Amino acid sequence: MSPHLIKYNERISINGNLITDNEFSILVEELKPKIEKFNNIHNVNITLFELETILALLYFYRNNVDFVVLETGLGGLYDCTNIISKPLVSIITSIGFDHMHILGNTLPEIAEQKAGIIKENSSTIFFEQSKEINNVFIKTCKEKNNKLYLLKKSQILNYSYDNNFQYFDFDKFKKIEVILKGKKQIQNACLCITCMNILNELGYEISENSIREGLKTVIHRGRMEILSENPLIIFDGAHNEPAIQNLKDMVNMYYKNSHKTFIVSILKTKDYNTILKLLLEDENADFIFTSGNNDEKYVSKETLYKTALTYKKNQILYKMDLKKALKFIKEKPSNVNFIVGSFYVYGDVLNLLK
Repeated sequence: MSPHLIKYNERISINGNLITDNEFSILVEELKPKIEKFNNIHNVNITLFELETILALLYFYRNNVDFVVLETGLGGLYDCTNIISKPLVSIITSIGFDHMHILGNTLPEIAEQKAGIIKENSSTIFFEQSKEINNVFIKTCKEKNNKLYLLKKSQILNYSYDNNFQYFDFDKFKKIEVILKGKKQIQNACLCITCMNILNELGYEISENSIREGLKTVIHRGRMEILSENPLIIFDGAHNEPAIQNLKDMVNMYYKNSHKTFIVSILKTKDYNTILKLLLEDENADFIFTSGNNDEKYVSKETLYKTALTYKKNQILYKMDLKKALKFIKEKPSNVNFIVGSFYVYGDVLNLLK
C-alpha cells in the first residue's frame, strides 16, 4: 500500500508487522543486479513502484502467506500489479478525478483504466455510482467472464451513528458496527463483507464474528484520525474532490456546529483550486495555508492564500509554515482543528506535536 505515513516499511507488512530494515535491504541487494541488467537492456528504467511490487511479492512468497491484499499504483490497466493474472477478487473503490494527466479527463475514461484489474474467470466488487461508470464495469466483466457484484445503496438498511460507531444492516448481517467515521466507510465495509462472502463461497472459512470484529476494531491512520484531544486535532489526508467531499460530510456529521480551523497543505500535482473551493464553503471555519513540508513539491502558502481570497473575502485566512501553524492552534485552540490536503505531512505533524 502507499503512501507510507512515517516509515517506508509500512508499504509492505504481514499481519500488521512491517517488513524489517534488514529484510528490506537483503531483498534490494538481491534484486539490484537484475534491475541494473534490465535497465541496461531497455530504454525505460524500472520504476520505484515496480521495484516495490517485485519486492513485496517476493517477500510474501517466501513467508508463505495465505492471502495478499495488493493495492494498485495508478489506475489498473497499465499497472504492474497486473502480473497477478488470477486474483481471487478484484475490489474497485469509488471513481473520482485524480491523476488525470495519466488516467483521463472524464470519469468513464478513469473507470476504463480502473477496470484494467478485472481478470478472466474471477470476481469483481464495485459500489454503484453513475450509470455511465457502472456500465464500464458491467461491460468489462461480461467480456472477461468475470462475476460482477455491483453493490447498491438500497442494500444498506437501518443506518444510524453516534460518536463511537456507525451502525447498519447489510446482506444477512444485522446491526454491523463500524468504528471508522463517515458514510463512505459504510460503503467500504460493504465491499469488505462482500469480499469475505466470496472467499467463503470459494471454500475459505471466515466467520461472521471475525468479520464483525474486524469492522469494529479496524484502524485507518490518517483518515479522520484524532491526534490530540486537548486541543482537539484531527488529521485527514483527503487530497482530491471525492475525498474532500467525504471529509466535508464527516465534518458536518460530527462537528457541524463547532468553530473549526483547517490547516491546509496541497501537493502541486493536485487540483488545489477545487479543493479550496470545497473547503471554503464552510462558513464556520478559519483557514491556515502552508507550503507543506517541501517547498518544491507543495503549492506555496502564498498561492493558496491568494486563491482562497478569490473564493472568500469575509473568512479569516492565514498563511504560515507548518510548525507555526501547529503552534498557533495549540496556543489559540478552536473547538476543533483539522489538518488536511496531504498524507505526506503526517510524520512531520506527529513529530511537531510531540
